[in-house]
Amino acid sequence: MKVLALDHGRARTGVAVSDPTGTLARPLPAIERVDSPAGRRRLERLIADEAPDRIVVGEPRSLSGEQGAQARAAAGFAGRLRARVDVPVEMWDERLTTVEAARRGREGGSRADLDSLAACVLLEAYLAARG
Repeated sequence: MKVLALDHGRARTGVAVSDPTGTLARPLPAIERVDSPAGRRRLERLIADEAPDRIVVGEPRSLSGEQGAQARAAAGFAGRLRARVDVPVEMWDERLTTVEAARRGREGGSRADLDSLAACVLLEAYLAARG
């Protein structure tokens, strides 16, 4: 199952995609202002090009598990996305993905942007949990 992961942000949304077997994750270029008309069009083109079987949107909860403003914004984004695409959209806990992405970027010298590295970490966790 091919999965597209989105690490939603107001300014930039990180993007990662799995291979068709749902085994490997790779970062893609982040989308600027995904909630703007131009950003929505770019996301819709990306979804059409990648043809994922499922989309996972990161749910940024606090370490205690509470939902804050960012988690509510991500949930709103996921709801709007569900209304526009014919692919299942699921929320997934993304606690500490940015911290892990920053560590990977420093240690591995990755050229991917931090937002998309965070989406990649999110996607890897999702794929590992699904089995």
